[in-house]
Amino acid sequence: MSFGPEWIVIIVVLLLLFGGKKLPDLARGVGRSLRIFKAETSDLRKDDDDESKTTVVQGQTVQQPPAPVSPQQIPPAVPPLTQEEQARRLEEEAARLRANAKADKQA
Repeated sequence: MSFGPEWIVIIVVLLLLFGGKKLPDLARGVGRSLRIFKAETSDLRKDDDDESKTTVVQGQTVQQPPAPVSPQQIPPAVPPLTQEEQARRLEEEAARLRANAKADKQA
């Protein structure tokens, strides 16, 4: 990839539109979006692979049994949260959001 005048123009336009402070946030958001997109496309591929494991025998669709799962692959059960724990987590999240909003206002 060559770093030609087109790229310089694109970078200058981005700096003028968003400013130097907003570009890292913009790049972070694009990165998150790409990670989510990648995860969703891999899930779709897994679904397609699951469908390809079905076979047709004498006009009937037969699902092949899944591979056995070892006990190490099973995630541990998470106990449900009490109402107090849920309230505490919500308060912490609200405080975090207020702090982020205050920091954004100052920026």
